[in-house]
Amino acid sequence: MKYVKAVIFDWAGTVVDYGSRAPMGAFVETFEQFGVPITIEEARGPMGMAKRPHIAALMALPRVAKAWEERHGHAPGEADIDAVYDVFVPKNVAVAAQYSDVIPGVAAVTSQLRADGVRIGSTTGYTREIIDQIVPGAAKQGFTADSIVCTGDTPEGRPSPYMIYRTLPQLGVWRAREAIKVDDTEVGIEEGINGGTWTVGVAVSGNAFGLTEDEVRALSPEDFAQRREAAAQRLRAAGAHYVIDSVADLLPVVTEIETRLARGERP
Repeated sequence: MKYVKAVIFDWAGTVVDYGSRAPMGAFVETFEQFGVPITIEEARGPMGMAKRPHIAALMALPRVAKAWEERHGHAPGEADIDAVYDVFVPKNVAVAAQYSDVIPGVAAVTSQLRADGVRIGSTTGYTREIIDQIVPGAAKQGFTADSIVCTGDTPEGRPSPYMIYRTLPQLGVWRAREAIKVDDTEVGIEEGINGGTWTVGVAVSGNAFGLTEDEVRALSPEDFAQRREAAAQRLRAAGAHYVIDSVADLLPVVTEIETRLARGERP
């Protein structure tokens, strides 16, 4: 590649943890511990954000806020968000390594990108202590990143572009248009848009679809097509330039972006 210099991947749902399952159980268990049950669907809503803002967004949901007030006698505030976060993080750390399976196709695609001279970056809504549990297992399965920027490394997380701005110099790239952000969440796509990169949404392997590989295979063709289109529409609405099923489908998109850059086009 001459024009595409870097591809910046999200982690859960994009390169590991098919269906982005790891944080869901931790969120549900944590809120249950505080006597305010939430659903998996509610937990998935703000996915991709840093975990404390994610918790704040959940606690701002009218149903959850009402349930919290009924249970605790007051509307949720900053101290409550901190309390929930302090319980959530150890739970997520504890299960993270169990969800480090690399999504099929990721190792081969990133290997080819490296062979073409493309640097591999990553940004994540996970904290450093959580991602440290995932990296060793992913490396054994063939995925490594030249740069990993986590929540807490920058003044703000997604949808701000701060993590993009931090990873680009680590990758030796100074023109954001020469980078591609690949993510399975809306806020991750917004991160790339705000940072000036091309963006590729991952519809089937990630949070927007929300099923394991086995669950996906068990769907009827009609159900699969319906869920796939709904997931793709969410990512397009967030601004994704392209939407693919999984990273396994990425290389033709990179080639097309390379051609567009050669013509002088920008994101």
